[in-house]
Parts: sequence; structure tokens; C-alpha cells
Amino acid sequence: MSNYKTVFFTLGILQVILGLAMIMPIIVQFIYNELDSSFVSSGIITIIFGILFFLSNLDHDKKLNLTQAFLLTALSWLSIAVFGSLPFIFSNLSLDITDAFFESMSGITTTGSTIITNLDTAPKSILLWRAILQWLGGIGIIVMAITLMPIMNVGGMQLFKISSNDTAEKILPKSKEISLRLILIYLVLTFSCALFYKIFGMNFFDSLTHSMTTIATGGFSNYNQSIGYFNSILIEITSMIFILLGSLPFIAYLKFLNGDKKIFYSDTQIKTFFKIVFFSIVILFIYLLILKQSLFEVSLRSIAFNVISILTGTGYVTQDFNQWGNFPLIFFLILMFIGGCAGSTACGIKIFRIQLLYNFLINQLKKIIYPRGIFIIKYDKSNIDDKFMSSVISFIFLYIVIFFILTAILSLTGLDFITSISGAATSISNVGPGLGEIIGPNGNFSSLSNSSKWALSLGMILGRLELFAILVLFIPSFWRKF
Repeated sequence: MSNYKTVFFTLGILQVILGLAMIMPIIVQFIYNELDSSFVSSGIITIIFGILFFLSNLDHDKKLNLTQAFLLTALSWLSIAVFGSLPFIFSNLSLDITDAFFESMSGITTTGSTIITNLDTAPKSILLWRAILQWLGGIGIIVMAITLMPIMNVGGMQLFKISSNDTAEKILPKSKEISLRLILIYLVLTFSCALFYKIFGMNFFDSLTHSMTTIATGGFSNYNQSIGYFNSILIEITSMIFILLGSLPFIAYLKFLNGDKKIFYSDTQIKTFFKIVFFSIVILFIYLLILKQSLFEVSLRSIAFNVISILTGTGYVTQDFNQWGNFPLIFFLILMFIGGCAGSTACGIKIFRIQLLYNFLINQLKKIIYPRGIFIIKYDKSNIDDKFMSSVISFIFLYIVIFFILTAILSLTGLDFITSISGAATSISNVGPGLGEIIGPNGNFSSLSNSSKWALSLGMILGRLELFAILVLFIPSFWRKF
């Protein structure tokens, strides 16, 4: 049992932090006269469990080995989703355990799917809590992607090690310094976003909550119409800019602060990301221009916003893109899979894996033409060996397999084809809204069956934690290492 002490000690700290975060909604309850016991009781329960975990594991080993890193990754997200659901259960929204857990999991994984049918009249404290969950999930995945996942060798994430000498035993002390820098960058971006939202017309509460879900690329909004509620081009431009900033690899921000002033122009992943954004907007613009046959009926503003929102997995909407025809729906489905950059708040397969797969396929074609040729795959001036490439290809293959399994499960619960396939895609890619009338930009997930919601919740945590970090726990040999 001693091998678990480091894991539960860290979980205790996370639970205390989560419980203390509930103070903010309590303050909001006082301000907006929404006093009830939901957050007080939830905070007390969460902090008590956190302190128990903390105190009972004070004699933990200071080092974190590889198996503990996997267990900590999975349990941290799961435990926060469980305790984060308590305010929803105790609130006057009358949510059952399934709905509360779904909303909490959607928040902490920065997915943005919701079961709350009328956000416009929901308690301010609940709206703030949703934003806090997404904000915590955003910074959590950044820290984990840069400090833990590279040494876990998950789906090629080892490419983003801070140093080639990083090992599982050294990661815990070193991660403290890195984490503090990342949190500072994250805070600066959040408050900058909130400031611009406030200047361009949002009230203080909306600017705060929307800035938290924008930087986290989570997409929770305070209104059923999402960002479209404000009908402001300046707010939409602000949203697009900070969504893009949240979707860039945060390791680039660290390098920039360390003196690499050209990192945002030289990083191959960032350059490809912006190319995908640009050409996606152009493709949809040309398609809608041909379809509408009138330049005045095509809104470049709406196209740009929804492309950026879907690609990055944010899920904000300004217009019902279900009305754009069939091609945009398929196109958005593809964008859901691609996602943003590794080491950012965005999810999906990630840009660098798409780049590596493309280079791998080109090399295979060259080998057909030149059977005796030797072709080396390079990424950002680094040679990529076969072992690394197999890790990336395995991840993409598993991603597609799980997507189809989720689609099949959702269809078995009685959902139609477009809802099943887009629901699976939006959960595993942590996007938020799906496609179609039920879970599309104008719908929500409240009408789905409990089995559908549990399946989608599983998809959310699998997608957020890069699949292997969860699935490895189901292999018996993993537990023999403890």
C-alpha cells in the first residue's frame, strides 16, 4: 500500500484546492442573493476528504515512478469530476447523479457539453462553478502534458520533454518550478481576456466566466445562445484571438520567456495549426459562396468563428451551422478529430500527430518508388525513429477504434446516426456541441438516456487523458509493478 502513498498524498492536495475553489461561488451567492447550502456542504465534504488523503499519506516517498504517474493522472481527473459534481447535486437545479457527473466531467475535461436546459436563468454560482471547473481542467492538462505525459511516453508526447534527461523519478521536484510558470502565463492570459471582454461590452460576471472558459478552450457559456447572445463582432474577435492563444503549445510560451523570441514563427506545429485554420475558413467560404450564390449571404465572421471554435474543441457557437448544408457538417467532424496543438488546452488527435502521420505516409510512397532508398522522418529538426512512429500510429488507430465503439454504443441506446457519430466525436475530442437537432449548436444533452451520458463521460476522460493513460490501468501487468 505504501506505493500508493504519493498518489493519494497528491490527490489530497488537489481535493483541498478544489474545495477551496468553492469559496468563489459562495461569495457570488452572497452578491446575487442566491444563498443555499450547496457549495458550503460540497466544500466541507471535499476538503475533509482531501485532508484525510493528505494526512494519512504524509510519510509518502518524494519520488513519483512511472506506474504512479499513470494512476495519478487517471485518479486526479476522476476524483475532481466526482467531487466537482456535488454542487450540481445539492443545487436547486434538481440534477440526478448521472446529470451532475456528466456536467462536472464535461467541465473538468474542458468538453463543454451541457445538460442544463436554461442557462439564462441558472444560478450565477452554478455558472461560475462550471467556468471554474473548465479553468482548472485547462491548466491541469497543460501542466500534465508538459510535465507528466512526456515521461509516460503516451502517444508520442515524449517529443515534448523539457529536457532529454527527464525521468519519472525526477519529474516531481522539477514540475513545481515549471508549473508555477505555466500558472502565471495562464493567469495573465485569463485576466487579459476578461479585460477585453469587459471593454467590449460584457458585464463583470460574464467577462470573468467567459474568459475562464475561453482560455481553457472549454466553451461553457452563461447563455443558451453561447457567444452569439452578445451579437458583438468585437467580442467574437476577442474570443477567437484568445481561443487561438489557448490552443498554442504552452511550452512555446516558456521558450519565449526564456529568450526564444522567434518560437511562434519557427515552431512547425504552430505554423501548421494556423495553416489549417486559414485553409478551413477559405474552403467553407468558397463552398457557402457557391451554395448561396451571393457574397452578401455568406458571413466570413461566422465561418471564421465556428471553424476556430470547432477545431480547437472550444464549442462556442454564434450561428446554427446545421443550416449550412451537409458538407460543413462532415468538414466540422474532421476538424473535431484534428484538434489543436500538443501541450495546449485543446484536445483531439493533435496537430503534431497529423504532421507525423503525413510524413510517414509520404515516406511509404517514396519507398515504393525507391525500394532501396533510406528515408528518415524528421520533425522540427529531430529524427523520428520507428519506435516513436509506432507510438503515434498506435494512438491514432486506437483513437479511431474507440470513436467507432462509442458510436456503436450510442446507437444501441436508441440515438440516430448523426447524433451517435457526432456525440462520439465531440466526447472523445472534447469539443462540446455535436451535430444535428438534438445535440447540435442549438441543442443540449439533457434528453439523452443515462447510459448515453455515462458512455459520453467515459469518452470525455479517455480523450482528455490521451487514451493510454486510462486504458493502461486495465492491463493486469500494470498492477503487478506496484
